[in-house]
Amino acid sequence: MDLTMLIGWILAAILIVNGIGVDKLGNFWDVPSVLIVIGGTIAGLVACYPFRILKEVPKHIAICLRGGKKYNIPKTVDAIVDLALIARQSGLLALEEKAEEIKEPFFKQAVVMIVDANDPDKVRAALERQVEDMMTRHEEAKGLYVKGSALAPAFGMIGTLVGLINMLKGMDLSGSGGSSTLGQDMGVALITTFYGSSLSNVIFHPIAQKLTIRDNEEVLYCQVIIEGVIAIQSGDNPKVIRERLLASLDQKQQKKLLAKAGAGGGGDK
Repeated sequence: MDLTMLIGWILAAILIVNGIGVDKLGNFWDVPSVLIVIGGTIAGLVACYPFRILKEVPKHIAICLRGGKKYNIPKTVDAIVDLALIARQSGLLALEEKAEEIKEPFFKQAVVMIVDANDPDKVRAALERQVEDMMTRHEEAKGLYVKGSALAPAFGMIGTLVGLINMLKGMDLSGSGGSSTLGQDMGVALITTFYGSSLSNVIFHPIAQKLTIRDNEEVLYCQVIIEGVIAIQSGDNPKVIRERLLASLDQKQQKKLLAKAGAGGGGDK
């Protein structure tokens, strides 16, 4: 699991509580402010997005907490090079049995498409279309949290205006006991801003950013597979395929993996 988001949330909570002071936490609890900011933000998101996206929130959190090793590029490159060796020795049809052993759906489909002797351009177009559709779905999911990070401060400002208006009205009525509510109204005015800013910067924005990172990881994984299977179909040398696919990694990691493949013989014959 990738616990960095949870660690960030815990650190943020500790620092905020430490800044407030444990003995003064009660001053920052206000039910009307919670209803305005959290309730208003949720209501705004419900109004903006269909249920098919809203119901995926638990899944989005799970994706954020998922370790980044699901789309392991070096391991994927090794698998592609192994397939390239088999294809050079026994032909593309020999990959049909290997395709059944692949668990990841996109990788499996890509191998099956080249085994079926489809035109390389059509294979690339079909796979790239799937990646584009996937990115569109991911953008919809990420947009939910980007919108939430905008709505939370906005409802915090609404709460601030509500509190200020009630405070000013109370000042007009100060002669008839209205001044007794000034502190409460001012508290609502300031606490809602605090709630809105915290909700935006501690919850919504980190989730949106983490989903962006996960999207980039999956897109890179798919691009490596596309380039790999097209190279296999073209009959390229496995060593050349490895070098080309590892180009997506940083130079230090490239050299390390290429040296490791060379030391082990690499099977690139």
